[in-house]
Amino acid sequence: MTRNKGGRPPAGDDKRSFKIDVRFTEAEYRQVEALEKELGLKKTELVRRKLLYEGKGIAVNAAALMKRLDAVSLELSRSGNNINQLARYANRLQKRGLLSPPVIDEYLRLLGRHENEQMELALLFRKLIRSLIP
Repeated sequence: MTRNKGGRPPAGDDKRSFKIDVRFTEAEYRQVEALEKELGLKKTELVRRKLLYEGKGIAVNAAALMKRLDAVSLELSRSGNNINQLARYANRLQKRGLLSPPVIDEYLRLLGRHENEQMELALLFRKLIRSLIP
């Protein structure tokens, strides 16, 4: 009885068999190296994407973007919790007739901050999606 796990998938017709040699000045090469390090791509993949996709997909460092998205999500969650606590407190005060303008001002400030964080998160998601679509 043989156990066939499938093995390596068959190679497609898209084998890269053509090579282009490119020469850079010292400054250009340093820029390529900096992009390579920043984006976490090999030089060949960097040049290939730049040539074939006109730079799409290389403008964003995915790791840094995901780190930033995590930070924004955490901040958004914190502000949402603060807003909920303040709204609960304001409701209690309103029932007693003690709702003060500073409480309302703080609520509006936190709500505005929350909306700004939501907009930033939406922009980052759009940037991420654009970078993934060649």
